[in-house]
Amino acid sequence: MKLHHFAASIIASLAMAGACAQTQGVAKDSITLGSIQDLSGPLAGFGKQARLGMMLRVDEANEQGGVNGRKLDLKVEDSGYDPKRAVLAAQKLVNQDKIFIMIGHIGTAQNLAAMPVQFSKNVINFLPLTGAREMYEPWHRLKYSSFVPYYDQIRLAVPRLIKEKNARKICTIYQDDEFGLEVMRGGEAALKTLGLEFTEKTTYKRGATDFSSQVAKMKSAGCDLVILGTVIRETIGTIGEARKTGFDPTFLGSGAAYTDLIHKLGGKPMDGLYAAMTVQHPYLDEASQPLRFWANKYKTRFNEDPSVFSVYGYSVVDVFIRAAQKAGPQLTTDSFIAAMDTMVIAPDIFGSPEVSYGPQKRLGSDLTRLSQIVDGKWKVVSDYIQP
Repeated sequence: MKLHHFAASIIASLAMAGACAQTQGVAKDSITLGSIQDLSGPLAGFGKQARLGMMLRVDEANEQGGVNGRKLDLKVEDSGYDPKRAVLAAQKLVNQDKIFIMIGHIGTAQNLAAMPVQFSKNVINFLPLTGAREMYEPWHRLKYSSFVPYYDQIRLAVPRLIKEKNARKICTIYQDDEFGLEVMRGGEAALKTLGLEFTEKTTYKRGATDFSSQVAKMKSAGCDLVILGTVIRETIGTIGEARKTGFDPTFLGSGAAYTDLIHKLGGKPMDGLYAAMTVQHPYLDEASQPLRFWANKYKTRFNEDPSVFSVYGYSVVDVFIRAAQKAGPQLTTDSFIAAMDTMVIAPDIFGSPEVSYGPQKRLGSDLTRLSQIVDGKWKVVSDYIQP
C-alpha cells in the first residue's frame, strides 16, 4: 500500500514538472507576470500608479508564500503610450522574459497592437486598463476584460442624469478618435431609448488645448447636460472655459475623466462634475475603515497617495491570484482558463460590483455608478445602475 502511495506521488510530481516545462512562465517555484504601462508618455501618472498597485499585491502574495508555493515575478515594460513601442515591449516580455500572462496593460491602441504577439505564443491578455469593447469582443479564449466599456458607462448614466436634472438639451464634446466616438455612441444609444437626439455635437483633435469655440457652440445651443468624451486636460479645459463664460450645464464624463488629477489640477471650477465609475477613490481619510487602512498601507510603502489607478493595478493582480490558486498546482494556460471560466468574485473594499466570467463571458461586469466632485473630492452619488 505504501509503495502504491509512493509511486502515485512520484507520478504526480512528474506530471506537475511536465506541466511547468510545457507552460511558458511557470517554473517550479515562480510564475512570471508581464505588464506594459505608460511610464514616460501622456498617461505616465496613471501607468506609474497602476504599477505600484500591482507591486503592492505581488509583495503581499509573496510574503504569504506565493500562489500554490510559487512566488510571483512581475516584469513591467514602458510603452510611452505608443502602439509601436507596445509591440516591442510585448515582444520582449513574451519572447525574452517568457511571461505566463500579460496583465493590466494600459491603453486601447497599445493593447490592440500587442495582442497578436501574445496570442501567437498562447499568452492571455488579462484585465487590460482600458474601457474599449475590443478587449473582449470579438470573443477570443485568451481575452479577459474587467473595465466597463465607455459606451456602456455613458449609455447607463445618461438617462439617470436626464431624469434627475430634468435636462432638455443634451450635447457632447468628444475627442476625434475611437475613444471619443465610443463615448458619443453611448450617448446616442441612451438618447434613442428616450426618443431624443443630441442638440449639439462638437469635437476636438487629440492634443488640443483651446476649447473656446466648442464651448461657445454648446452655450449658444442652450445645452443643459454635456457629455464629455474627454480625458484629463480636455475635461479641465472645457469646464474651465464654460465657467469663465457663465455657461453652467451639468457635465458628465466617462471613467477616463474619473481621476483625482481633475480636481487637483482644475481646482474649484471642477466642483459638480459627474463621472461614470466603479471603484471608489482611495483617499487617506476615507470614512470606510478597510479602504482607509489600504490607502495608508500604500502611502507607507511608496511614500505617495494612492489613486484609482493604484486600485486598478492592485485589483487585476488580486483576480489573477484567485484564479491561479483555483487552477491548482499544475498551472497551465488551459487550467487557468478553466478556473477563470468559473470565477465569481464578490464586491470588494473598493466598492466594485460582483464580477463573474464564463466560457462565453469575457467581460466581468457591465454595471456602472456615478461619482461627483464635491468640495474638491470625488464622492459616490449613486448605486449601480441596472441595464
